[in-house]
This record gives sequence, structure tokens and C-alpha cells, in this order.
Amino acid sequence: MKIYKTSTTVIIESNGAKYNAGSIDWDHLINRDDLASHLAILIKTSKEVSEQWFGEQILEAPIETQEIWAAGVTYLRSRDARMEESKDAGGGTFYDKVYAAERPELFYKANKHRTVGPFGKVRIRKDSSWDVPEPELTLFMSSSGAIVGYTVGNDMSSRSIEGENPLYLPQAKVYDGCAGLGPCIYVPGKPIDEKALITLEIKRAGKSVFKDSISIDRMKRKHIELAAYLFMECSFPSGVFMMTGTGLVPPNDFTVTAGDEINITIEHIGTLVNIVA
Repeated sequence: MKIYKTSTTVIIESNGAKYNAGSIDWDHLINRDDLASHLAILIKTSKEVSEQWFGEQILEAPIETQEIWAAGVTYLRSRDARMEESKDAGGGTFYDKVYAAERPELFYKANKHRTVGPFGKVRIRKDSSWDVPEPELTLFMSSSGAIVGYTVGNDMSSRSIEGENPLYLPQAKVYDGCAGLGPCIYVPGKPIDEKALITLEIKRAGKSVFKDSISIDRMKRKHIELAAYLFMECSFPSGVFMMTGTGLVPPNDFTVTAGDEINITIEHIGTLVNIVA
């Protein structure tokens, strides 16, 4: 099943059909260990809607009071890219150590205020010269730490700033419009297929200028491992989202520019489209 959020209603998708579940408090709805079975019950009292009606809705990022956290250097390609961008600053081997370490790299990414939904405008910092989206499978975990859903995350990153010094990571990652999330929360009732593909395509003036794919099972870290470290000393009363890192990094001579269209597709979940502002 999938759940979509608009400003006025919650929409549930099951077996290709869509249902208007009405106005429901989002935090209360999604922060449940039994989310899949709860949605199945809600469908019974919800009205089925047409695809035309659904297409007319303006979808929002599926977030309210939750925080978004992120994991870094979880794929080999991400390790290599961050070593390359930091070598001139003397931090080249730093990320190799992070990749091999027992403890994962986790950092705060965004809240609702800094997050945009489907077709929302993500930003590039005006003090950065090298910027890329990072397409990431994003976990949704309830306040107990249980992984109950998945969505698509767009972790916008200023590689020029991070490359100056690894300690500049918060400035490279956290700013207004730094995150995209959506189009839904996928609630399969079991772990997502490890062979599912993540695909990133960037279009400029309608033409594809970058496209590549990677499967989730190429990730070094396990999802439950990341969840355990995040919840070790942090609590999240309404649950939390975690971007799990990227294995898709455009070449070093590529940067996004205003007007570019970012398409991130994850099998079983859907496609998140963002426009660079």
C-alpha cells in the first residue's frame, strides 16, 4: 500500500485502486508499528476515487513534525566521490575510514520547513559552485524505531563546500530547500525488495543530461543497523525519516543549474520530481 498527503486529505493506494480517507492527523496516522494493517482497515471506510480525481490533487511531502536524518558513505561510489572532492583539503582518506568503520555516519538533514514535495523547488546554495542531487531510499521509522515505510529522498548537496573541509558538512547539506521527499510513503508490511532499483535522471531544457541506476542491495550498511544507531541516544515522538545514502553520483565536471528537472525513481515506491530553483 501507499499513502499520499495533500493539504486537505489522505489518499491510500492499494492494488492499483485509490481511496480518499478524508482529513486525518498525519502524525497520528503514520506513527504506528502496525501501519500496514491499520491502512487496510481504513480502506474499508474510505471512498474509492478515480485516477482523474487523483491526478488533480496537489501532493505534499509526506512529513509534518518529523525530522529527516541521513546516512553518508553507505555505498562504495559515495565513498569514492567524497574522497575525490576532499583530497585537496587533506581529507581524502577520511571517508575511506568512515566507510570501513563499525559506526555509520549519521547527520541531521531537514525538517518540514526545509523540505519540498513532488514538483517542489529544491535549491542550490548561492555560495556554492558545485551542486548535485543525491537520490536516496528513505526509511520511515515509528517512534519505537520500527521501519514501517519507505519513500524517495532527494538529498541536495553542495560538493564545493563539503570539499573545502569535511567539517563544513552541515552547511553543505542543511539549508532552505535542501531536501525533497515523496511522492508517498510505501507501506509493504515487510522489508522492501533488496533488488529494487534507484534511478536518477536529470533533464535540462527537456533533454536528459545524466541518467544512471543502482540496486538497493549495493548498500554496505543494513537498514536495521542504521535505525539502531539513530535510535541509540535519540527519541522521535512522531517517528523519523532517514535517507540511507546514495550510490549515484554525477561526474566531477557536472553541476545542476537553475531550471534543471530532477527525477528520482525507486521501484515499488514511485517517482519524485523536483525542479532546481
